[in-house]
Amino acid sequence: MLFSKETYVQRRAALRKRIESGLILLLGNNDSPMNYPANTYKFRQDSTFLYYMGLHREGLAAVLDADSGEEWLLGDDISLDDIVWFGAVESVAEMAAQSGVAKSAPMAQLAVLVEQARKQGREIHFLPPYRHDLMIQLMDLTGIHPREQRAKASLKLIKAAVDQRAVKSAGEVAEIEKACAIGYEMHTTAMRMCRPGVTEQEIAGTLAGIAQSKGCMASFQTILSMHGEIQHGYPSPRPLEAGRLMLCDCGGETNENYCSDNTRVTPISGRFTPKQRDIYQAVVEAHDSVRAKAAPGVKWWDCHFEAARVITEHLKAIGLMKGNTEDALAAGAHAMFFVHGLGHMMGMDVHDMEGLGQIYVGFDDEVRPNLDQFGTCYLRCGRRMQEGFVMTDEPGIYFIPALIDDWKARKHNAEFINFDKVEEYRDFGGVRLEDDLLITPDGCRYLGEKMIPYQVEELEAFLAAR
Repeated sequence: MLFSKETYVQRRAALRKRIESGLILLLGNNDSPMNYPANTYKFRQDSTFLYYMGLHREGLAAVLDADSGEEWLLGDDISLDDIVWFGAVESVAEMAAQSGVAKSAPMAQLAVLVEQARKQGREIHFLPPYRHDLMIQLMDLTGIHPREQRAKASLKLIKAAVDQRAVKSAGEVAEIEKACAIGYEMHTTAMRMCRPGVTEQEIAGTLAGIAQSKGCMASFQTILSMHGEIQHGYPSPRPLEAGRLMLCDCGGETNENYCSDNTRVTPISGRFTPKQRDIYQAVVEAHDSVRAKAAPGVKWWDCHFEAARVITEHLKAIGLMKGNTEDALAAGAHAMFFVHGLGHMMGMDVHDMEGLGQIYVGFDDEVRPNLDQFGTCYLRCGRRMQEGFVMTDEPGIYFIPALIDDWKARKHNAEFINFDKVEEYRDFGGVRLEDDLLITPDGCRYLGEKMIPYQVEELEAFLAAR
């Protein structure tokens, strides 16, 4: 367990108080087979279960009674056959004691507890499941079909979990800093390996090995490609080519499942061309503008549009955009180039709590998403920042040929975009810079003891010294 027993006891007590009445059901994850039952993916505990229980073993569930305060840990002790193959582990009763839970029982008791509550007309609070085995288990317990479970998940429990998990404690921040150290090694290794002829796959495979040797695993599937305009450009066997850019978006995950997430762009030949430098510098300044603006009480929506404003001004100076900047932003013209949102919350999930519903994580009653405008509809967060939030700061500029062709044919935002000039960049690719940002009492700071090189001069100097 990462934290003291008292930490988990206090977290659950705060949750029960917030929910007020009913039975809170927290399902842990099970092993997930790859191609036959005994050959499984590396086990990863459900993040919300881990947050409240601190236990990494598969096949567990917790029940918290918001009325009586009773708590149960449910699970089956492993058999002697299991011990032969996997070694001895603590009993469910011992794990319950570690987590500060008074009662434990075999998994079969879970159905009894839930059925008793249902007969009494009590509400069963559960979170939206994302694994099919747990959907089936939840259907067996509640009678709710998997296709209805997300809609019928407890909104009260979702909001309570989001509010608790969004504000990171000092101990959680320290664990994220460990993940950032893994990410630093991954990214600087990618930069050192980035040379003509080396394949995308070779670099990405090396990064996966670093993540696994330093912690649990990579925090998500590494994005590494010369086609930086593809948001999720996964590595291929393609050799890197001189004169192009390599975009690498990756992060590490600690053994306690806290994540990092950074993006860097490396000139494959070691230096930027003037054309590449202009676009890259625009993203650098947009990235840095967020650090200057983000603070408690500031809306992330405003941080996003500040970055978009910086990008638009640079693109106007280059000749790719034109017209009044504020009018262009209002029309969404910048999204031709900056197609996604500025960033997302990060913690035990690299897109923290996204499975609970992004609208509840990134927005609130004051700031609602705009789903009708291209680009703006992809914002994962817009709400006011609070001390303890961890956000990713990741602006970018992309040249997506299919998008260029579509907007040009429809003359969409033609008053703000110089399509003839854009044609000169259609094979450019894309640039994104991403770092992990902690909201502090009086502003913000980037996480990680050492910043991965990203300013033009320091990056080129780093590459020259490989």
